[in-house]
Amino acid sequence: MNALGVDLMLPALADLGRDLSVEEPNHRQWVITVYMLGFGAGQLVYGPLADRFGRRPVLIATLAGFVAASVFAASAATFPALLGARLLQGLMSASTRVLAVAIVRDGASGRQMARTMSVAQMIFFIVPILAPTLGQGLLAIGPWRFIFYALGGFAAVVLAWTLTRLPETLAAARPLSPTALREGYRLTLTNRYSIGYALCSSLTFGGIIAFVSSAQQIFVDAFGQEDRFALLFAVCATAMGFASFANSRLVERLGTRLISQSAVIALIALSVAHVVVVATGRETLTSYIAFQAVSMTCIGLCGSNFGAMAMEPVGHVAGTASSLQGFITSIGAVLVGSAIGQSYAGTTMPLAIGYLCIGLAVLALIWVIEGGELFRARMHPGIGR
Repeated sequence: MNALGVDLMLPALADLGRDLSVEEPNHRQWVITVYMLGFGAGQLVYGPLADRFGRRPVLIATLAGFVAASVFAASAATFPALLGARLLQGLMSASTRVLAVAIVRDGASGRQMARTMSVAQMIFFIVPILAPTLGQGLLAIGPWRFIFYALGGFAAVVLAWTLTRLPETLAAARPLSPTALREGYRLTLTNRYSIGYALCSSLTFGGIIAFVSSAQQIFVDAFGQEDRFALLFAVCATAMGFASFANSRLVERLGTRLISQSAVIALIALSVAHVVVVATGRETLTSYIAFQAVSMTCIGLCGSNFGAMAMEPVGHVAGTASSLQGFITSIGAVLVGSAIGQSYAGTTMPLAIGYLCIGLAVLALIWVIEGGELFRARMHPGIGR
């Protein structure tokens, strides 16, 4: 649902910009950015609520809210009104990220959790392969508002599935009190694995947001590929899906650290090469797609592993920890992705430099988290086994 919430309207950004009088092309990116801001901020709330009242009730209420927000977006008469509806969509959809992680953590940990989250992330990454094509199909039969009605309809289907199929996984409720929240936040923020790998997730997720928010401008404006936008976007998204599938098959054998740290180093090397290609004027559509697809593969090998390692030491407060980590990850990713996306000025150089900075920052964080070592067999009792 979140992947559709971000990617389904990418083909419609130019149309809604014209209809709602958005004169600056980069300002159209706010349709994505505002959604992600709501998605990040809302996560602070849902974890504690889910630890107290259960996973199902919170998910059911917020899915219904997402349906309503989609209707509001479809009927928006001005760009600020649309952004307000997008913010509400993000606030409602935030529960799905928190509760997905908490539900998995309720029954799994370590490499098993990383494997399960890889399968979930693979679906998250596969959806962008189809989303722009679906968006273009909707635009072929109606205005851009149809896209938001379609989002509401899909959320209604997920709501029906949740009502009929999803069991409650919370074994024992935690009290919803300032003391309990403070303790949960303290445990999450003071454990260097928990906060460190949440920050690593934030940076790599920021790379995805940077690509998604600027993809329409790069493929259409820079390379003139309006007719093939959905296909070219799908090529890059396929790489992320492949990475998640590979991780789900390999992580229990190779471990979360070996895979994720190797991917970060590969991302740095790729980004250096990409910067050189762009700086020397040799960038073509083919070279951009090749670099972007392989970079997305590296990022895809990081996400679920970083998330599993961040959750491992705080499983006893899974809902609260998932909330806080999700907030840190999403808000940080929005800041990183927006900084890169808003730097777009007609070339792919901001994206290449941005990915290089992300890779170097993540590697530095891992060095600190690991106590000055890389590729260790074990970081912490129970982590990454």
